[in-house]
Amino acid sequence: MNILMVSDVYFPRVNGVSSSIRTFARELKRLGHNVTIVAPDYGENGDDNAEFDMIRLPSRVIFFDPEDRLIRGSAIASAIEELAQQSWDVVHIHTPFRAHQLGVKLAKRLKRPTVESYHTFFEEYVGVYLPWLPKSMSRFAARYFSRSLCHGVDHLIVPSDEMTQVLKRYGIVTPSSVIPTGIHLEEFRGGDGARFRHAHGIADDQPTLVTVSRLSAEKNIAFLLDVARALVEEFPRLAFILAGEGPDSERLKRHAEAIGLRDHVVFVGNLDRRTTLLDCYKAGDVFVFASPTETQGLVLLEAMSLGVPIVSTAVMGTATVLRHAKSARVSREDVREFAENVAVLLRSAQERKALADAGPNDAAAWSAPVLMERVVQLYHDLSAQAAAA
Repeated sequence: MNILMVSDVYFPRVNGVSSSIRTFARELKRLGHNVTIVAPDYGENGDDNAEFDMIRLPSRVIFFDPEDRLIRGSAIASAIEELAQQSWDVVHIHTPFRAHQLGVKLAKRLKRPTVESYHTFFEEYVGVYLPWLPKSMSRFAARYFSRSLCHGVDHLIVPSDEMTQVLKRYGIVTPSSVIPTGIHLEEFRGGDGARFRHAHGIADDQPTLVTVSRLSAEKNIAFLLDVARALVEEFPRLAFILAGEGPDSERLKRHAEAIGLRDHVVFVGNLDRRTTLLDCYKAGDVFVFASPTETQGLVLLEAMSLGVPIVSTAVMGTATVLRHAKSARVSREDVREFAENVAVLLRSAQERKALADAGPNDAAAWSAPVLMERVVQLYHDLSAQAAAA
């Protein structure tokens, strides 16, 4: 099959959507399909290589989020003309802005089916990025936007049962399938935690937490800093490693300073997924996570695969991942309760080992090759329906 994937975000922009798209594309290629990705031009597109066909469209910086790019409206018409010269079996849309506009228009012109992945819980994001907007209004806008978006495509891929229920409450009737992206388990093996600790001045016997996340308000990292502060009372040598970058970075550093964590927190930025990121995960005695907006929670799967014990809240996509997991302790979003769950593990090497040993088995249920076979079957079904129409 020839599959066109369109997105408003892709590497070198590092986030869960970029990772998900690359996982989709790699698995489709491994299964013998042709994949072309259309994404914004970031100026320096370090991930472009012969792995997939890439089309980069002119874009501009978004003023409130300079890491991201918005495809220029003037580029849409010419891109459609160029793409319409080729034969596509399915158009798979991954984001809701200019990429959605492009994908829907192209598919209608070619009479090809459209699939859209609902990656982002917009209702939670609007309040973070537009805090001046009354909450009732932001929720109405997010729900209206989601209905308009979803009713414009043939089929939705939703990463969790929880997100499916949200869309039903919105009144969305577009057919959908719950298919998480999953991860390539073989990419999350090994890692040298001792090497990472040594590089960042953390002693081998120092109690250490780690989280991997975009540093943005909706990820709830300030809560994790408050948890770390509570833990310092019992573990005065505690180290907390935060891997990732984002618009909330400076505020989080100020918050860490204000609550007395200057000597306990290590901000390490974005890391290489093949080397230093693996080392970073393994440097942690406990992986901590508390984002309420995840539709998938891929970092939890990565931590599981690497055998790092987890303490996390269970909301939306993380609830799906953690429902039957034996490698994690689940906590409410309460500083004292969350800190006590972490403390139980920091006090006991035996408890940590039990969770660590269960991790790879938990992660195996989320293997990308297994999940991608369901996506390919969906593509075939939709393509056959379009041909019969």
